Amino acid sequence: MTQNEAFAERAKKALTPNYRPQPVAIVRGQGVRVWDADGKEYLDFIGGVAVDALGHCHPALVKALEEQARTVWHVSNHFTIARQVELAEALLAKVPWARRAFFCNSGAEANEAMLKLARKFHADRGHPERHEIVACKDSFHGRTLFTVTAGGQEKYQHGFEPLVPGVRHVPYGDVAALEAALTDRTAGFIVEPVLGEAGVIPAPEGYLRAARELTRRAGALLCLDEVQTGVGRTGRWWAHEWDGVVPDLMSSAKALGGGFPIGALLATEEVGTHLSAGSHGTTFGGNPLACAVALAVLRELDGGVLARSVPVAQRLRDGLAALARTGRVREVRGRGMLLGTLLRGVAAPEVARLCRERGLLVNPIGEDVIRMAPALTLTPAEADEALACFTAALAAAPEKASA
Repeated sequence: MTQNEAFAERAKKALTPNYRPQPVAIVRGQGVRVWDADGKEYLDFIGGVAVDALGHCHPALVKALEEQARTVWHVSNHFTIARQVELAEALLAKVPWARRAFFCNSGAEANEAMLKLARKFHADRGHPERHEIVACKDSFHGRTLFTVTAGGQEKYQHGFEPLVPGVRHVPYGDVAALEAALTDRTAGFIVEPVLGEAGVIPAPEGYLRAARELTRRAGALLCLDEVQTGVGRTGRWWAHEWDGVVPDLMSSAKALGGGFPIGALLATEEVGTHLSAGSHGTTFGGNPLACAVALAVLRELDGGVLARSVPVAQRLRDGLAALARTGRVREVRGRGMLLGTLLRGVAAPEVARLCRERGLLVNPIGEDVIRMAPALTLTPAEADEALACFTAALAAAPEKASA
């Protein structure tokens, strides 16, 4: 039995079976590369699902964590946490419209706080009837009961009913449907600039701008879920910058901590002050360790990582798009280091398996999309290496029976 197999057997006995992991146990990482328990090396193009913005064990993040660990690990939010204040100031400097920040531990928690605040904002202003949330079908906002309700995907809701009441769903990108759904009972509209889990589907041109105008006209809040798309993932600090919109609320997580758990809710002054004393909280949110690492992430991205990632991401995208000539790639979607390759005639899980055999880790989304979210520190040579592996895997994949 290999070490990978041994860990898999132990996992089956000790862990709840809610995941279906690939048959490798990752034990070490450096940059964009990881090694499994049997010593095999891989290029990591899953990146912890768009989390590892600076790759694995980045020296600046290791240094920040070590220094903070020698100073203070955790204090509660019953006290002012210096690192939290510093991170809030640094983060708000990247979001011109935002004036308030709330820190938590994950994207789901950030979205939960965002949805709760959307309701509380209106209740505080004397309109408790404005409690409905409008969301998009096939979106993904997390695994809490409120966020899984907002996600609108039955496969994640089954068995957890009854769901949170007051949530309505509209097709993603359908302006007319959104306009019809917004009423005088709507608290807010939550939307991803890119549907990540559904297959890396960017919002149609003009959709976010229309959403901003329609929510403003309806007196509802525009709530952007930038958990996966934020912190440089699409080539700009925030994906909504591509559309030039100004939301009322925005969630962030994943890349914000570069692998250390942290989430954030950013709000305008008008809305953010309604998360008043005692109304919401979290024990570990904004703890010194997480904030120290997140500060280091922001500094590194500012220090040239984000700018250098743009041409490398374009190189990767162009290489994937060129595979259309094989007849097995229909299109490449997404921006920056968040790309979805839509396949033709071959199964995404099988392509992912063949990639893994060749030393490349990618994420199959359903039956026909391969998602890639490598570190923003990816080099041109590493992009070319990954493209070579992907090209070989694609060529080796058998045709689907139905193709």
